[in-house]
Amino acid sequence: MSAEHQISRREALRRGLGAAATLSLWPCPLWVPASAWGANEQIGVGIIGCGRRNGQLVIGKGGQGAPPPNAKIVAVADVNMKRAAEWAKHYRCKAFQDYRALLDLKEVAVVIYATPEHWHYLPCIHACQAGKDIYGEQPLSHTIREGRKMIEAVRKYKRVFQTGEQQRSHPATRKAVELIRNGRIGKVHTVIGYNYPSAWECDFPPQPCPEWLDWDRWCGPNPVVPYHTDIYLSRIPYEREPPFYTYPAEKYAVGPGWMSFRPYSGGELPNWGCHGLSMVHWALDMDHSGPIEIWVEPAQKMETIVYHLPEKRDRGDAACSKTIIHYKYPNGVELCLSSVDPKLGGGATFIGDKGRITIFREGYECDPKGLDEDPLPPNAVRVYQSDNHMENFFACVMSRKDPIMPVEAGHSVATLCH
Repeated sequence: MSAEHQISRREALRRGLGAAATLSLWPCPLWVPASAWGANEQIGVGIIGCGRRNGQLVIGKGGQGAPPPNAKIVAVADVNMKRAAEWAKHYRCKAFQDYRALLDLKEVAVVIYATPEHWHYLPCIHACQAGKDIYGEQPLSHTIREGRKMIEAVRKYKRVFQTGEQQRSHPATRKAVELIRNGRIGKVHTVIGYNYPSAWECDFPPQPCPEWLDWDRWCGPNPVVPYHTDIYLSRIPYEREPPFYTYPAEKYAVGPGWMSFRPYSGGELPNWGCHGLSMVHWALDMDHSGPIEIWVEPAQKMETIVYHLPEKRDRGDAACSKTIIHYKYPNGVELCLSSVDPKLGGGATFIGDKGRITIFREGYECDPKGLDEDPLPPNAVRVYQSDNHMENFFACVMSRKDPIMPVEAGHSVATLCH
């Protein structure tokens, strides 16, 4: 952002980041034992972020499944108070502009947050300290250090945390992963992933900020810049889920939205790449490890892309996809993010000395065909089984076991993107 578009951070730090200064001051958490609820007893859910993605999560749209019938939304929070009030009216619950007030409620046992990437860290930390279990949208964190601190908080306060990478809860992708792990394509030596574009800069002229939006708080730990609809929205076109309507300014936004802009996001690499790279780490059994070498080609500094006015993603995506990232793992496997096939955005192609398997969104294909026809033997390696990501999370809230995509797995995948 240009200097004339920057605002003093003092007020933002006071209002938006006061949470960071109270990490050690939060009261003792309300521990939730396994016997806290009966099979049909109500589980109070707090929603943080009343935008498009949480609108999908609460109705089961997007492949993750819906919360179980005994999960009841009892409170919502959003820096956009108008959105929060609309949700509160629909769900007949309490509404807050500051999510910390939601976390103070004893009736909230579980938190589901879908916020901008730079607002994943503090809601997770504070929810852990408040004794809440968490379903958190991907990517897990905005930085590697934030991810490490999120792991520490989840384990210190004994919380259940599910990362919102729902492709791990699909039977087709699970079958593909088990085929790869059991050597059906032989020894894997190469993985080809999608060339996800990174983020770029923007310097938009100011727009009037809606009176119901706490824009300083939305900016969070970043420099406070003047409000603009095409920064505030995630992706364009932007459509909210019924019964909530899309405001005119949102409906006619040009784009590209905060997901494409630093410092709010790392671009499509973490926001879309976390899904595909989650398949890579699952198939390679690397959730508790990672690459030992990373390099880029060509090995030169990329040009700085700045959007001075709203426009579509095309120019920025093209410029920020010129560099190809390579990763080398301890087992010798090389991951190369070089594909331009959008199908690989939700997966990757695994190449072994006996064939290849391509995983994509909710499916896979084999080369040679029929490679998957013979069943795996009784002693085959099996992975965690979940056919519904949201139900798996709530089942683990009851059992106190780890869900299929715990915080460590989310961090391992997000680290690839940072």
